[in-house]
Parts: sequence; C-alpha cells; structure tokens
Amino acid sequence: MPPTFLKDLQFRKFCAYGFLKNLDFFDPFLILFFRSKGLSYTEIGSLYAIKEIVINLFEIPAGMLADTLGRRKTLISSFVFYILSFVLFYFSEGYWFFIIAILFYGYGDAFRTGTHKAMIFEYLKIKGWQGQKVHYYGHTRSWSQIGSALSALIAGIIVFMSGNYAAVFLFATVPYVMDLFLVMSYPKELDGQRAAGQERSLGKQFRSTLADFWDSIRNPRVFRAILSQAVYSGYYKASRDYLQPVLKAFALALPVMISLKGEQRAAVVVGIVYSLLYLLTSFMARNSGRFAARFPSLSRSMNLTLMSGAFLGLLSGLFFQAGWMVLSVIFFMGIYLIENLRKPIGISILADELEKDIMASALSAESQAETLFAAIFALMLGITADYAGIGWALSLVSVLVLLGYPIYRAARPR
Repeated sequence: MPPTFLKDLQFRKFCAYGFLKNLDFFDPFLILFFRSKGLSYTEIGSLYAIKEIVINLFEIPAGMLADTLGRRKTLISSFVFYILSFVLFYFSEGYWFFIIAILFYGYGDAFRTGTHKAMIFEYLKIKGWQGQKVHYYGHTRSWSQIGSALSALIAGIIVFMSGNYAAVFLFATVPYVMDLFLVMSYPKELDGQRAAGQERSLGKQFRSTLADFWDSIRNPRVFRAILSQAVYSGYYKASRDYLQPVLKAFALALPVMISLKGEQRAAVVVGIVYSLLYLLTSFMARNSGRFAARFPSLSRSMNLTLMSGAFLGLLSGLFFQAGWMVLSVIFFMGIYLIENLRKPIGISILADELEKDIMASALSAESQAETLFAAIFALMLGITADYAGIGWALSLVSVLVLLGYPIYRAARPR
C-alpha cells in the first residue's frame, strides 16, 4: 500500500530530530579514536558492554517515566546526558576516564530509545494513520541516515584538518543542543494520555503503567517480536563500528595518498565510504514499506533479513581474514543496509501488538533486549579480535546469530 500520510509540520520535526541526532561526528571514528588512545580491542569491547549494561538497567524505568511523567521531559534529559558525555570524551585520556564518559552516554541512550518512537506512534494514532506505520517511520528514519551521511563527510573533514579524532566530540555538541530545543517545541499531546491526565497520583499512574507493561510482555507474540527485532539490532550495534578498522586497513593498503599521515588517509576513506553508506541506508529505510509489501506477512520479511544480514557478516569476516579488503567492506556494508531495511518493519510489528499508552515502556523493553545482545556480542568481538583478529571475531559472532535462528524467528501472523 502506497503512503497516504500528510507531510505536515510535525512530520518535518520528526525528520529534523533524526537528522540532527545523527550528526554525531564521532560515530565513524569511535573505535579509531579509542585505538589512538592506546586501548586494546578487549578494553574497547568492555566500554561498549558497559554502555549497553547501563542502558539495560535504566531503559525500562526511563520508558515508564516517559509514559508517566511525559515523553518530552524524558527526551530533553537524554540530550543533556549526551552533551555531558561528549565533553568528557574530548578531555579524557585514559580507560577509566572513558568509563565515566560512556556511562553518561549510556544514560542518554536509556532516556531516548523507545521514547521518540512512542511519540511518533502517538501522533499516528491521533491522526488516524496507524496503517502507515512502516512507511511513516521508514521516512523519518531515512532522514536520520541522511544526517549520518552528512555527518561522515563533515567528520572526515574535521579529522583531516585537525589530524586527530578527539575534535569530533566537541563539534557534536552543536547539533545536539539544537535537537534539545527542537524537542521542546513538540506539542504536549505527544506526552501520552497518562502523562497528560491529572486525576491520578504519580504513584498510581506508575503502577498502572507497570501492570499494563507486564501483561503485554507476557504475551508470547510480543515476546517473540521483541526477540526477533533485538537479536539482529544487537548484532548490528556490536559489530557496526568494526567497519572502521577494516576501512583503515583498506586505506593504508591503497597505493594513493602516500604523502598523507595514517589518520588523514583513514579520514578520507572513512568519510567518503560512510557518507555513501548512509545514503544507501537512507534509501533502504525509506523503501522498507515497499519491501515488506512484497511478502505475505511482516514476520516473513523479518526472518529473511535476519538470516541474510548475519550471512553477509560471516562473509565479510572471512574475506577480511583472507586479505580481500574490497569484498570485506562491501559485505560489511550489507549489515548496515539490512538493519535499516528491517528496523521499521520490526517496530511496526511491535506497535501493532502493543497498547499505545505503554508504547514507550514496551519499545524500551525491545531496545533493552537489543542492548543485552549488543553487550554480549561486543565483549565476544573485542576479546576474539585481540586474540584471533577482527575477521575471525566477526565470523564467530555471525555464526552464533545464524545458529540461534530457530529460537528467535518472528512468529507468523494470527
């Protein structure tokens, strides 16, 4: 079914939110930044795991606070945590200081994930556009990927001009301050009915939210939908940044730009490849609705993309280990493309199964499950990369995802 929603002012705000949020200039260089500070892959993996554990601990309570106190306030607080973490990353030097910075970043993620999606679906409910979930969310997500494409180019220029990776954190504070003020302009009706209601005490509202959330999460269909979405997204979140050392190895092997420093050569290649990659992921997110319409059910498309993405990761790892860098990069990019193709579909499945008043809570549960898998995969990747190499690390995790498919494949529609 073709999209029929109106691209009104709030739609443009949703798109601008994702665009600004993804102007996180450090993203294409985070592992390279940590490596330049002398951290091992095991230490990097532990930092990623710490971030995911923080999200795991705070995400569902944050989602419930969003449903109870108001989603805008919760989202604003997340950007405050993000900005604090960027400043800490810029000034930090050692592993233990990075732990503090990653903790603040984890708090920011915990208070953000699930909350903004819930606001989008609340708006679709108000407008009577519930049948447009995949198309609408796919369009807004595509603008996030356009932001990432522009971010990669700007980040490459920053690293090339400065000769170091730390400066990107300072520049990232600017779009995040802009996003903070953008969220402040959202209408109050997106806070949710419970947050808007004044007839019940805060304690009663919170207990009601918790009870409804628990009833939903016990539903086997909701649980399977969360698990199917979370496994691949956790795999993607843990492995995605390992594209950076793959690209750096590719850049250093090129018989061009010999006169430039290693960081500058990496900046050129990483900036260009990531920019092209995010333009492709934007296209995939925008067309996820059309892709899903080709299948008899959304769950069928979810299962196919999960297997395909993990298989591409396996091939990328094997090609990297064999020294075939071009093929390794191409197949690694497939992990990104699959994630942005299936994400709107998975979120739409969850939205169909959930009560809208607990949307932030349940979507936070889905995101929390992502973080659990991401933490496990991140530690496995870091430790294996130190002892066996990046290629074998990526191959190992990809095989584990493939082997576990019978457990977490999406359930068929009723």
